[in-house]
Amino acid sequence: MTRREKQILSRLKELGRPAALPGMAHYGIDTENAFGVAVPELRRMAKEIGQDHPLALALWRSGVHEARLLASMIAVPADTDRALADSWAADFRSWDLCDQCCLNLFRKTAFTHDLIGEWRHREEEFVKRAAFTVIAVLAVHDKAAADDMFVAWLPMIEEGASDPRNFVKKAVNWGLRQIGKRNRSLNRQAIECAYRIADEGSKPARWIAANALRELESEPVQTRMNRMA
Repeated sequence: MTRREKQILSRLKELGRPAALPGMAHYGIDTENAFGVAVPELRRMAKEIGQDHPLALALWRSGVHEARLLASMIAVPADTDRALADSWAADFRSWDLCDQCCLNLFRKTAFTHDLIGEWRHREEEFVKRAAFTVIAVLAVHDKAAADDMFVAWLPMIEEGASDPRNFVKKAVNWGLRQIGKRNRSLNRQAIECAYRIADEGSKPARWIAANALRELESEPVQTRMNRMA
């Protein structure tokens, strides 16, 4: 371990909040090797460090939860290949690490669409979650993307809606809701998708559909859609 890695890990430990660990565990975050550092603190550190791919790789290897979160923030998308994405995804033990990697790194790679298409079939709960999380974060952050890209993912969301696992169904729901808030056309198609999901009849499908429809058909969302039309 280099001196810089040791310094960063030492700083993470100093910024840790041991009192926060029980709350993190309550919300499904693996705290076995965590310090309890708040995400805003990690983002400040990432801004200070800048993009540093070798350092990101080293921090990930440390196994420390916050070091891995930080690694996702400083890794270089252009230097991230499929093997690395698959390797990091295999290490997911918490929804927050999954989501941060998707938000900070995976959505910016050249093979993002391949990840969605392949990871949605994976058995590992957090890897499968990652497929739908990437959809959700792209729906929020890729402002220039054409509607057709998101329409093509709606059948995948329908298929994923039967998975009863908590962290998968929440990501499926998240992806559907974010697509449906991009514009009037996608709102209509996401609502139609939600009704088809409801008709599927399984317990997770009914929850996903009801939760999505509650937001997508709500007055605030519909008002915003009308303004965008």
